[in-house]
Amino acid sequence: MKVLVLNCGSSSIKYKLFEMDTKEILAQGGIEKIGLRGSFLKINLPNGEKITYEKNIPEHTAGIEFILKTLTSPEYGAIKSLDEIDAVGHRVVHGGEAFSKSVLIDKEVTDMIVACSDLAPIHNPANLKGINAISEILPDVPQVAVFDTAFHQTMPDYAYMYAIPYELYDKYGVRRYGFHGTSHRYVSQRVCDFLGVQPEGLKIITCHIGNGGSISAIKDGMCVDTTMGLTPLEGLMMGTRSGDIDAGAVTFIMDKEGLTTTGVSNLLNTKSGVLGVSGVSSDMRELEAACKAGNPKAILAEKMYFYRIKKYIGAYAAALGGVDIVVFTGGVGENQASCRLEVCSGLQFMGINIDEEVNNGIRGKEAVISTADSKVKVVVIPTDEELMIASDTMTILSKEN
Repeated sequence: MKVLVLNCGSSSIKYKLFEMDTKEILAQGGIEKIGLRGSFLKINLPNGEKITYEKNIPEHTAGIEFILKTLTSPEYGAIKSLDEIDAVGHRVVHGGEAFSKSVLIDKEVTDMIVACSDLAPIHNPANLKGINAISEILPDVPQVAVFDTAFHQTMPDYAYMYAIPYELYDKYGVRRYGFHGTSHRYVSQRVCDFLGVQPEGLKIITCHIGNGGSISAIKDGMCVDTTMGLTPLEGLMMGTRSGDIDAGAVTFIMDKEGLTTTGVSNLLNTKSGVLGVSGVSSDMRELEAACKAGNPKAILAEKMYFYRIKKYIGAYAAALGGVDIVVFTGGVGENQASCRLEVCSGLQFMGINIDEEVNNGIRGKEAVISTADSKVKVVVIPTDEELMIASDTMTILSKEN
């Protein structure tokens, strides 16, 4: 079975084509700057070479048409005909309380995705554009929606509710939903396979650390808490997002700076975090270089960034009543040894001991980085959200047939 995975953003489309019998990636790439000047398609070839096509791409349907044409092109195509695509799996950011698992897309599902758009006004409409484009171009190909929020729907009410008037939950669905759920689900399952253990009875903390970051507490394979909330703004300090902040500080800043709700949202989502504190960059590689050069604001930003990850690991160990496995994933979690070391430093009281030599040698590959006598296994597991989406798509279609 060949499954095309699409991740549509407001001005981008990322894709991967899988041969699910072997889990082989047949093709992958992405379009950037949809609707803007200088739009282009970048293809990642199997040999590691990258090819870029510049083309005017005014909207998502044109973008998906371009991707499908490239998939079947004589020069860089991976398939001879679009008839070889058996299904399309879509990343959908917000499923609200309506979806606790991936689903086959029909009109009722798309209507519910529309209904959840108030909770993710940037992401859900873009995800829907991808679904509608495939419906128009490949009307007979089944489509599956895989929701970022679904994995977190097992959280108990005392973990997901905010301490605000209950009627706001009843009226508007204001609660913690969590994100990166497909990644947290993948790495929490994969780490058990990697270690040769069953998830039942285990307490796992998964740390998806990248430009966006979140941590989840997982018990018996199910999420019981996560750091992101109603939106992806809550929780950890991120590349450009503030993470946790006193709501009183937000209204104080709004008054002092004369900001509208849009203005303060822009401040907290795009101008804060590592970028806002350091004044250098939202990229942890550039921040690390600035720290080595002695930049005091960069050093402060890095300390804040690591501290908040450490704090949540401790909090979730308390929520779980202990921890058996800590997983690092995401661009920073997989590749930055100094982040993993600093986060775990001082957690020896919890039974966490890092093998520094092993840790320093790990970039983007599966490995246990804790010492042999560490009571808690600390493991690096590269995430693969696209494979999770493709696997869900295959599973759902198998059940349908």
